[in-house]
Amino acid sequence: MKILLTSAGRRGYLVKYFKEALGKNGEVHVANSSKLCPAFIYADHTVITPLIYDKMYISFLKNYCIEKKINAIISLLDIDLLVLAKHKQEFANLGVTIIVSSSEIVEICNDKWNTYNFLKSAGFYTPQTYLDLKDALKNIECKRLQYPVILKPRWGMGSIAIYTADNEEELNVFYKKVNNQIKESYLKYESTKTPRNNVLIQEKLGGQEYGLDVINDLEGAYQTTIVKKKYAMRAGETDCAMTVHEEKLEKCGEKLSRALGHIGNLDVDIFYDGNKPFILEMNARFGGGYPFSHIAGVNLPKAVIAWLNNEKCKKEWLEAKYSVVAHKDIKIAQL
Repeated sequence: MKILLTSAGRRGYLVKYFKEALGKNGEVHVANSSKLCPAFIYADHTVITPLIYDKMYISFLKNYCIEKKINAIISLLDIDLLVLAKHKQEFANLGVTIIVSSSEIVEICNDKWNTYNFLKSAGFYTPQTYLDLKDALKNIECKRLQYPVILKPRWGMGSIAIYTADNEEELNVFYKKVNNQIKESYLKYESTKTPRNNVLIQEKLGGQEYGLDVINDLEGAYQTTIVKKKYAMRAGETDCAMTVHEEKLEKCGEKLSRALGHIGNLDVDIFYDGNKPFILEMNARFGGGYPFSHIAGVNLPKAVIAWLNNEKCKKEWLEAKYSVVAHKDIKIAQL
């Protein structure tokens, strides 16, 4: 079994997880568009690809898969998911399984406005969200929305350009600032799809923040939900968390799985005050919160490999011990 992890960046831990899961029965290949990639250190083989939006990106990956006899591709970056999802069948024709949800599901997760509308239509609690500044100001005036409010990119990732506005003056300033930062970052690529509507104004949620790993198999069938109570965040990722048993959140994860029908892992941010769980965002991939599930006993890489081999997934691979607290460490990697 040969697995290619694309857009690996700093997620060296996932490379190690897959290498451990494969043991002597396979190889982990790691791809990234820059050679400055810490995840390369742990790979069996590495390759520098064209940029995701380069016209040669897909043909490059196809040729690499043929040459190296790759069996499966797993992407670790949101903007890579949609590109790969659109070419999933082409790779399948080459005997390569791309472990990614349909392009429709990826677009629901990547586009935070689509996320909001999907969650509302499917009956989930989610913060009030506005795409138009005038509409948001009108609802603030009518007391349907109150300060503070959150401003963030519609296609945002990694906590880029997120601000809290406490009044109208700040709201207007931050709205312009977010638009400008989108144009100056890699978010500009996704944002070309919606050039005049790229900033969301959102109700600021209260309650405790949790992360969910909602796990489906490769056919989109629900398997389990792992719940983690977040204690600290860094650059938009969970930095410290504890695995917990919260029945209402586990049921919320199951309901979300059945409504969305995603493939593999769905990384979910959720706020919960003990009464109503409010879903904030979803990422249709291994998220920054997965290591907290893994260290508590979950082994999704082993499950994925079993599914790829048409083998049964062992029950214990998708079970987490409760009350396991973990904190990400800062480690220097020589490249």
